[in-house]
Amino acid sequence: MDLPLQPPVKPMLAKAVHTVPRAPGMCYEPKWDGFRCIVFRDGAEVELGSRNDRPLTRYFPELVELLRDALPERCVLDGEIVVVTGGGLDFDTLQNRLHPAASRVRLLAEQTPASFVGFDLLAIGDEDLTGKPFTERRARLASILGQSLDRVHLTPLTDDPDIAEDWFTRFEGAGFDGVIAKPGELPYEQDKRTMWKVKHERSADCVVAGFRWHKDGNGVGSLLLGLFDDRGVLNHVGVASSFTAKRRAELVTELEPLRQDALDGHPWRDWADAQAHAGGRMPGGVSRWTGQKDMSWEPLRPELVAEVRYEHVLAGRFRHGGRLTRFRPDRTPESCTYAQLEQVAPAELTALFGVAGPTR
Repeated sequence: MDLPLQPPVKPMLAKAVHTVPRAPGMCYEPKWDGFRCIVFRDGAEVELGSRNDRPLTRYFPELVELLRDALPERCVLDGEIVVVTGGGLDFDTLQNRLHPAASRVRLLAEQTPASFVGFDLLAIGDEDLTGKPFTERRARLASILGQSLDRVHLTPLTDDPDIAEDWFTRFEGAGFDGVIAKPGELPYEQDKRTMWKVKHERSADCVVAGFRWHKDGNGVGSLLLGLFDDRGVLNHVGVASSFTAKRRAELVTELEPLRQDALDGHPWRDWADAQAHAGGRMPGGVSRWTGQKDMSWEPLRPELVAEVRYEHVLAGRFRHGGRLTRFRPDRTPESCTYAQLEQVAPAELTALFGVAGPTR
């Protein structure tokens, strides 16, 4: 490739805030729940780069073809890869697209085709646009993606904070992560947190049924969390992590009494079998995104309750890792059910786009 910006390009990032920023000249976009992707096109060559410098090209062959048809001969775009169903954005299905077998990749591309949503234009032709104001980059991007394209879309944009607030509350049920805010004069700064993101945050009381060691081998890296469903089955719903080094060491001592005879009658006992890990949906499953990262876990007797902050639930699991607020000795594990979770009604994507949004 011969472009003004050569891969890899590290995407511009955002700092978390609790309310929608209100300032003159601010621009707002929905925060998509997908894979961040930098698209490079140089003639027949199209490359999809991830936030972590891992190439996505081989996993989304259908997008390579669509983007080759939709984009100018030479350009670089920032955007998001998503899978959209009638119920909204489906991150689990999107994650399943990261499959090592080429035959499976081709099959999934037909069964669950992805869409691309563009929100920034970084280069076109021989011109590097990263030093230009966002409003100028956005206008140039709109001239490229403004027309009706098959599963290649321009993200909605507003300068009205009230509309942004409406997006934040009304479209969560469709799987949107929240709202992104950025100054109109903002240049594109790679790997810098110069935007703002407003995300949903709630709390739930969960059963602590296991833990993983920290990657350095010193202390607890994450707690494995469970909630009971209507049948009385304890389901793995996610993890709580992001502990300081001091707290990681403290947790080892606090959890030690619960490790004794932990597998006796443990509801996730079968998951300790390596054969049960193959699907990647259990606490010890290998993540397609992290490759061979060690996902082994240590069982705990499911007697401890933790209050955890989380953002939203997708397919019965916390979409992102939770954060431990405190342990709750006053709560019984049996009281930790899905019923406590706030349910958000699905919202149709057509309400956000004004026309039919991306579909499978």
